[in-house]
Amino acid sequence: MNLFVSLTNKIKGKNLSVVFPEATDTRVLGAAVRLAQDELLRPVLLGDPTEIKRVADEKNFDLNSSEIIDPNNYADYEAMVAAFVERRKGKATKEQAETILRDETYFGTMLVYMDKADCLVSGAVHSTANTVRPALQIIKTKPGMTRTSGAFIMQRGDERYLFADCAININPNAQELAEIAVQSAKSAELFGIEPIVGLLSFSTKGSAKSEEVEKVAEATKIAHELAPDLQLDGELQFDASFVPSVAAQKAPDSKVAGNVKVFVFPELQSGNIGYKIAQRFGNFEAIGPVLQGLNKPVSDLSRGANEEDVYKTAILTAAQALD
Repeated sequence: MNLFVSLTNKIKGKNLSVVFPEATDTRVLGAAVRLAQDELLRPVLLGDPTEIKRVADEKNFDLNSSEIIDPNNYADYEAMVAAFVERRKGKATKEQAETILRDETYFGTMLVYMDKADCLVSGAVHSTANTVRPALQIIKTKPGMTRTSGAFIMQRGDERYLFADCAININPNAQELAEIAVQSAKSAELFGIEPIVGLLSFSTKGSAKSEEVEKVAEATKIAHELAPDLQLDGELQFDASFVPSVAAQKAPDSKVAGNVKVFVFPELQSGNIGYKIAQRFGNFEAIGPVLQGLNKPVSDLSRGANEEDVYKTAILTAAQALD
């Protein structure tokens, strides 16, 4: 089944809400209106109501099924400030919190943390850091996870894969890479991808020697300890991970090589380049990045995203709220 047919069936009727901190952007507003019209999600639009309605009127968008919240005029603001101060545990005073929470992304993240919304989607206007920092400070990572990571769903026709980390961690160490691999397998299952995981390198099973290769080999060992039942192997070159005939030659004893569906890159540079090559040369649709490892779902859009990207990312993010 098509990924989005499956996910829309999963979230429809669940009365899930999604926060959009960038509600005056026409791409975001258009996607929010469609989500409401399709009766998939309840959009929560943050910002100046007058400005949001002005943009909506210019585009003939119907906002009747969307909730608009102005962070500068919010009835429960004092309760939110108190909850933020408590969550930050001495890292922000009440006065600092009152200023910080005027920022729509921080405000929206607190709505999710306080269970007043189910998920958040941002990044069409703001940088990745602007989306990730509030999530890490407020929502934080799941038990056993030291950090979040960014995964892309790569889809072309009936083909579907997961690439990680392509968005967040510049140079993860072996422990962090292992956590990314385990979390990516869980994400893959959620999105209907068989969780067969390969940790990628320029070496296959010791064919090259370097610190970079040793890191991936060590991460593979740690990942097996974290999730002993997971189908996972490394270090594998991409061709050995994906092409059965190459796998038979380079990694004949591997039960994973040649069949990988979840590709874990050794560092951000190769992950970011890799997904964009697949997207531009291979005509794969790259959906994401979805932030993995957080206690509640948040997704970071590309600033080059279009309305359809926002729409689909919101569906992916909301599906995580049911996990």
